[in-house]
Amino acid sequence: MPHITRDSLMSLEGYAKVRPEMRAEVMAHKKNRMVELGDHVTLIFEDEKTMRYQIQEMLRAERTFEEAGIQDELDAYNPLVPDGSNWKATMMIQYSDPDARKVALAKLKGIEERVWVQVADQAKVYAIADEDMARENEEKTSAVHFLRFELDATSVAAAKAGSPIRMGIDHEAYKVEPIALAENTRSALVLDLS
Repeated sequence: MPHITRDSLMSLEGYAKVRPEMRAEVMAHKKNRMVELGDHVTLIFEDEKTMRYQIQEMLRAERTFEEAGIQDELDAYNPLVPDGSNWKATMMIQYSDPDARKVALAKLKGIEERVWVQVADQAKVYAIADEDMARENEEKTSAVHFLRFELDATSVAAAKAGSPIRMGIDHEAYKVEPIALAENTRSALVLDLS
């Protein structure tokens, strides 16, 4: 799968001209790549389009046009682009009440490693979490994690052949029984596989 390069990014001026249209396009694109697991966990499966948008937004927000700053953003976000044998997702743990969120994040330590996907009748594939840095401490887990689901060749072939894809969470404080992905989401994720 192609990674985003410096030469493939728009200049700040060029991006400003297309930003409203690009934002609308990416938001619609993300709807097909979003999975809610229970009431408080949402996964957004990233791809080249979502990461390109994120990089362009970061460069815009920080007014970055120097090569070193652009390379820093590429280095930060390119690892979240799937490479053909995996799915990569941003996981968000959301509680609207700050006190409830604090209590929940203390109980949910380790949840990021208990999220799984399953293609057809293959074995569950548990997430490899936060490869860039630890996002958990002695007291709590983070509200945001970055996950990678590494699939074997059999699961990739089954997904591409139209087999169902299920997800769930096996954490003692937050269990989500297997849910089958909607067809629009399943189809979007299959595009990440080569």
